[in-house]
Amino acid sequence: MPTSIACNALRLMPLLLCLASLVFCPGSTATAQESTAAASKLDDAPKWFKGNLHTHSLWSDGDQFPEMIALWYKQRGYNFLALTDHNVLSEGQRWMKEKDIVARSDKGVVDRYRNQFGENWVQTRTSGDPKLTEVRLKPLNEFRALLEQAGQFIMIQAEEISDRAAGKPVHINATNIAEVIQPAGGSTVREAMQNNLRMILQHEKEHGREVLPHINHPNFGSAISAEDLAAVLSERFFEVYNGHPGVKHLGDDKLPSMEQLWDQVNAIRCGTAGAPPIMGIATDDSHEYHGKPGSRPGRGWVMVRSRFLSPEHLIQAMKRGDFYASSGVTLSDVQFNEETRSLQVAIEPEPDTKYQIDFIATLKHHAEGKTDEHDHVGVTVKSVTGTQATYQMRGDELYVRAQITSSQAHTDPSFKNQKEQAWTQPVGWSAAPAGQ
Repeated sequence: MPTSIACNALRLMPLLLCLASLVFCPGSTATAQESTAAASKLDDAPKWFKGNLHTHSLWSDGDQFPEMIALWYKQRGYNFLALTDHNVLSEGQRWMKEKDIVARSDKGVVDRYRNQFGENWVQTRTSGDPKLTEVRLKPLNEFRALLEQAGQFIMIQAEEISDRAAGKPVHINATNIAEVIQPAGGSTVREAMQNNLRMILQHEKEHGREVLPHINHPNFGSAISAEDLAAVLSERFFEVYNGHPGVKHLGDDKLPSMEQLWDQVNAIRCGTAGAPPIMGIATDDSHEYHGKPGSRPGRGWVMVRSRFLSPEHLIQAMKRGDFYASSGVTLSDVQFNEETRSLQVAIEPEPDTKYQIDFIATLKHHAEGKTDEHDHVGVTVKSVTGTQATYQMRGDELYVRAQITSSQAHTDPSFKNQKEQAWTQPVGWSAAPAGQ
């Protein structure tokens, strides 16, 4: 027996020594815990996130269920999506007649919805007559859990505040709002813009959340002039590209193109008003999701550089100007060096594709707020063919921005001969009147 006990004790010795090391060497446990914590630490390195901030569904005048729309964007590599139906949020109970859904889209729309999400997800009701069958439109808070994925894809609650003034449409998107904001009205376009912006900023303050307002399609309905947009200083964003074919992106014999309008606005803001420039975003303004002519998804988006994929961090980055707009071109980097006063752009190239990088500026001594001086407002100060370029400011510019144009045609053009492009934000400006 003593020999057997001694043998068993020898066999148990390694285990006892291991336990003793855990009891008397707490540092070992701490090291293990630190290793686990380090492995689970959030990746907070800045990265580019792709998103669309102008989207319509069956909740207003779109022709698709919101879950199907969100899935389309997620499957194509988007990281965030704002549903922006007209004067409504996708919340509460809403039923829509199936015949009306079919009339707006096609006969297979409900079947595709059911095939994608299943019989148990799609809710219908009828009073006995199949012609009166209704389908329930799911609210955002109900379906977002099916699609959102941390660090990969999020939905942002938003609204297109659709107003009118002096017989013209005044549409402003408000992204990341807590509740619906009703149009504020106004006797003039400018007054309606100011009133609605005031309501949005008040909403932001009252709810303690970051909200991003932006002006939609200024040329739609010949509604918003450069002078009106320049005067509403509380608005920092507008759509330099909107994928709807009917918004007169290129202008006409009476209206400037969106890029011309952008520089006209900023000639006034940075020239005589001594205010920060307005920044340009690209959106889909998608309504049509079944391949028919119209405003289809995938035409325009923003790329936002942020440490985290959350509404607050994305909007904070955009307010800093740390984003670019795109209709197809991808940039690997955009940097403005305040000390050297230089703007640097680098492209993530596609095979067999050429790129032209145009640096565009408005010159100080010719600005004076006059929007018809085409030789000095929005002029190309440098052009480079290649995948990277730098512009060194000379000192006579109110600001400079870059426009990048690809040799590739847009995959789904909204206007004739459209090429894939990207637009960086105006930099190098000073918040003081020119000459002071």
